[in-house]
Amino acid sequence: MQRLSSLCLAATLAAPALAQDASFHQCLDGLRPTARANGVNETTFRAHTDSLQPLMSVIGNLDAQPEFKTPIWDYLTVLVDPQRVEEGAQRLQQNAELLQRVQQRFGVDPATVVAVWGVESNYGQGFGKTPIVQSLATLSCYGRRQAYFRTEFYSALRLLQAGHFPAERLQGSWAGAFGHTQFMPSTYERLAVDFDGDGRADLIDSVPDALASTANFLQRAGWRQELPWGFEVKLPEGFSVLGEGRRTKRPGSEWTARGVQRVDGTPVPADMSLGLLAPAGAQGPAFLVTRNFDAIYSYNAAESYGLAIAHLADRLRGGGPFATPWPTDDLGLTRAERRELQTLLLARGHDIGEVDGLLGEKTRSAVRAEQTRLGWEANGRAGQKLLRALRGG
Repeated sequence: MQRLSSLCLAATLAAPALAQDASFHQCLDGLRPTARANGVNETTFRAHTDSLQPLMSVIGNLDAQPEFKTPIWDYLTVLVDPQRVEEGAQRLQQNAELLQRVQQRFGVDPATVVAVWGVESNYGQGFGKTPIVQSLATLSCYGRRQAYFRTEFYSALRLLQAGHFPAERLQGSWAGAFGHTQFMPSTYERLAVDFDGDGRADLIDSVPDALASTANFLQRAGWRQELPWGFEVKLPEGFSVLGEGRRTKRPGSEWTARGVQRVDGTPVPADMSLGLLAPAGAQGPAFLVTRNFDAIYSYNAAESYGLAIAHLADRLRGGGPFATPWPTDDLGLTRAERRELQTLLLARGHDIGEVDGLLGEKTRSAVRAEQTRLGWEANGRAGQKLLRALRGG
């Protein structure tokens, strides 16, 4: 009787998974004609989809992207931390000759190219481990933006069909980006460059190809070599940022007339077309940005992402932190501080897994437990206040 009950339970648990797998393959069958119309032959489609299973974990990521969910002071603290600045300076030196050739051909400066590399894959140290055909197939059948992900799914299949990469190497982010600078498959098809002269554009194993392809992307997105991305400014008392943004560009002379000043004291260029970016409102850091910021933004359509790239590039040129503080009394943690926090949580008996500086669900659960112990709101956010409290015992 007990064995029969166990078998019944196993069958009950397996039923939803089997139904989901069936619906997934029904969806893929429906995509077959469109895939063929988009240049994917039947042999390729079957080879990469017949035994494919949905990867449902990627669906939750659609509404949890850090560019949109994380406070900007947390987002920038981890992406533009001392470790990333130091390693970026090393990459600039190691690849100086290559980056000079990239700049000569595409007109994009070394610091900006290396900043994209640093933010996208931590200078090639983290490509992502998700099989992108599986991920894109799942996103093509479930969740939001299915039309977009189907385009990328067909593109990924074409890359495999053309022999650009073996299937086992085509791994990357949950959303389908791959390589040193995390190109989507369709972006690879449009803009990937063979810069090392071996006859193929390889963003996975060739740093020259990846960096040149990134510069090509930015150039095609409207990058102008003679322009900065923008600069930090000081707003006059009572200035309203309502209705302003990177797309609402005005001549520098107009910003000057309205009392906006550069924080370094130099004049705002009178004829330069500039939009005002104030990601935390008028009380936080504010920036006048050019079309070069828009080019960075197009790499990953989020202003916090664009600001991370731009700020890291400035730091790699020797610049310092923003002059205006963020409007918060609890700043975020650098990666080194995140690792310290995890070590302190482990010492308190929390099962958080590996100390890696990545604040996954186990770490957030431990953070909530400690916040409850301290009588704080248990929101799972790890900031400077919690780190200080745990340091104190």
